[in-house]
Formats: sequence, C-alpha cells, structure tokens
Amino acid sequence: MGPGLRRDDKLRLDFGHISAERAVAFRLIWPAATSTQANPLKKLNFFPRPEPRFASFAPSPYTELMQDQMRSYLDFEKPVAELDSKVDELRALAATGTDISDEIGRIKDKAAQALADLYTNLTPWQKTLVARHPQRPHFNDFIKGLVTEFTPLAGDRKFGEDEALVAGFGRFRGEPICVMGQEKGDSTESRIRHNFGMARPEGYRKCVRLMEMAERFGLPVLSLADSAGAYPGIGAEERGQAEAIARSTDACLALTVPNVAIITGEGMSGGAIAITTANKVLMLEHAIYSVISPEAASSILWRDGTKAQEAANNMKITAQDMLRFGVIDQILKEPVGGAHRDPAAMIATTGDAIAKAFDELKGLDGDGIRKQRRQKFLDIGRKLG
Repeated sequence: MGPGLRRDDKLRLDFGHISAERAVAFRLIWPAATSTQANPLKKLNFFPRPEPRFASFAPSPYTELMQDQMRSYLDFEKPVAELDSKVDELRALAATGTDISDEIGRIKDKAAQALADLYTNLTPWQKTLVARHPQRPHFNDFIKGLVTEFTPLAGDRKFGEDEALVAGFGRFRGEPICVMGQEKGDSTESRIRHNFGMARPEGYRKCVRLMEMAERFGLPVLSLADSAGAYPGIGAEERGQAEAIARSTDACLALTVPNVAIITGEGMSGGAIAITTANKVLMLEHAIYSVISPEAASSILWRDGTKAQEAANNMKITAQDMLRFGVIDQILKEPVGGAHRDPAAMIATTGDAIAKAFDELKGLDGDGIRKQRRQKFLDIGRKLG
C-alpha cells in the first residue's frame, strides 16, 4: 500500500514499490502497451477501452444509489402531505376491492398541482430547508451515478484522514478526472463517520494534495459542495483550519487544468469556497450559497438565534441571487418538489451540465484557463444582471 492509504480504501492492487497514487495514474492515463509481454498490467485488463470525451451517459437506476427511505415533508409542505396521506388511505381501501381509481387520480393530480404551486414561489428560508433536506442526493450518490472506476485516496500526509471531504480519481464519461466533495451521510452511523459534511484541516489539505496530482497529470477537477461549513472545533482551529481553507482556495485558483464546481445543497462559508473557486460554478435551483449560515447571522446581528428565517430572507443566498450577482454561472433546474423527489433525474441533469461546462473550457491552454478563472472572480459585483 502506498503511504496515506488506509486498508479500507477501494484500491486493492499490489505493485511492489509503486505508490497508490502512481497506480491510480497508471490505470487512468497511461497508454496501453501493444502486447501483454511489453505490459503485464494489460493481462489484468488494467486499461479500459477509451470512450468519446464526455459522451452521452445514462446514470445507474437510482434504486441502486440509495436505500429506500420514508417520505419526509417540510413544514411548508403540510398541504401536500395531507393530500398524499389521503391517497394512501384510498389505496388501502382499493386493496379491499373497492373501485375508487378515479378518486385516487383526482387527489393525486391535486397534490401534484399543490406541490408545483408551492415550489413556484419559495422564500429564501424555504429554499434553505429544501437545501438541507436529508433525502437530497449526496456526494456518494453523484459519484455512483456519474463517475466510474472511482478510487478515493486518504490522508493529507501531515496529520491524518478526514472523511467529511471525500476525494479521489475516476472516469467521467470515459475521461479521467479528479473529484472531491463533502459527504454528509444518509444514516446515523454514516453522518457521524463523515462528521455531517463538516471538514477539518486535514480534509482541505488532502484536497490540495489531489489538486496538485491532477495538475501534474493534466486531469480536470470536479468539486461537489454540500456542507454547513468547515468544522469549528478547538482541535481543527489548533491544526490551522483557516490556513488550510486559504491554501485550498489558492490551489483552486492556481490550477492550469479546468475545474468545475457544483453546489448541490448547502454551500456555506469558507468550507464551500475552499473547493468551489472554479472556472465554472453551477448551482442546483434550490441550493444556497453564503459566507455564513442564517442561524449564525441571526446570532451575530440580533444576538438571537431564533431569527434565522429573517436573516435568510435578507442575506441573498439563493441560486437566483448568486446568478444575478455573477457569483455562479448557471442554475440547474430541479424536479418539481426538489431534487429529493426525483434524484435520478437530478443526477442526470447535473451530469449533462458538467460535460457542457468542461467542453466550453477544453479549447483553452493552461494560461487561458487561469486567466478565465481570474477574470471571472474579478468581475463579481461589477456586472449586475
């Protein structure tokens, strides 16, 4: 095993003196030899057949991506919850032999219309609740749906491993890519293991390490942000949380390979900025992006944490606000009722948007990529929509 890898990492290859990172590089970008004698790795089918760059791709059925979960309704969705409950009652009654299919269809249509009406004019606070919905697709779900041969790497080579930030290499539509992002977890056990997506300094230093590898091998970088912020614990501060975030942001800005960032849920504070300082920044329709959470802003401004709703409504944190200010480049439309109601469709839409964003950057050389990114951030606030 190469240094920095743990035993439970997916990489299970023994190449003697070859480090884990070099093994990943071999598998992703090394050209196949003409014969198995010239290259014994070919016997292991180590070099998959190349595919067209960012070709059309059908994600895995979502039933393979997440465990079945009970429906969960937000407070403002109570009218829809009541209608859905009536549908469930009528279906139970229909199971006894009563023909009430017309009535079921009528109430289902009414529930669908009520849901569409609710999501047409969400307030910033309601969008915040949707962005935090526990059943939204998380980092691991996007990876399973969009990235093949994903090999996560562990450790920052300085202190240890941080599981809130997952990072590694894989293939996106046949092309090698570096991927990183926060994982919140979808069960009590996984949420504790991933620290609810709140990364410590070693997580950001791990991302810097992988970005340097991506730069060395000429691989594009994809970031998926979904976190309430960097972990604010004493240990994290003692190990240089702010410095680690600053260095990760700097590493993003210094890349001469294209990088694309997606804000899938919460993009809070420097914890999100550290991995989303990219050539193209995309945001899901009901995601939020801010330097501080509404609860923290409420506590600072009013010395009262109960005014988070008022804070959210005045902070300009929605995707629509971010697009108007030039902070992001594109809004990805979510299914009616939010990404959690049709995750497979949301993952497919995100994959198409990622491919398009990288294709728009592929004609630029290293200097051009860096200049485009620099100008993008210099223009923020100068050009208002």
